[in-house]
Amino acid sequence: MTRIDVFDPPLCCSSGVCGPSVDPLLAAFAADVQWLGQQGVEVVRHNLAQAPQDFVSTAVVKELLSLEGEACLPVVLVNGEVLQRGAYPRREALARAAGLAPAASTAKPRLKLSMVGNGCTPGSGCC
Repeated sequence: MTRIDVFDPPLCCSSGVCGPSVDPLLAAFAADVQWLGQQGVEVVRHNLAQAPQDFVSTAVVKELLSLEGEACLPVVLVNGEVLQRGAYPRREALARAAGLAPAASTAKPRLKLSMVGNGCTPGSGCC
């Protein structure tokens, strides 16, 4: 089973989706984390403000923090390996890393367009 650890910068709550002004990137990532959980992926979030010991006890995160400071956060590990740092990955990257097909909600819908009446056609001179 895949395990994803997310080492977040200091946030006001465990997901960062709280308070009067919610960061849309955090909201999207929280939805992605929820989707991963529904797919059976274990996701553990570590908040620097609430669990600093997790950052110190994870060697790769401790090293990144000592080299780059908090600019490296968030750090996302998949089975202990760095997937991404400095920004939250998109759902597609998380799905690939977890060995999942991307969610249907990320697929682009196909639209059928049909012209009714006097539709413009190439070479007709109407447009």
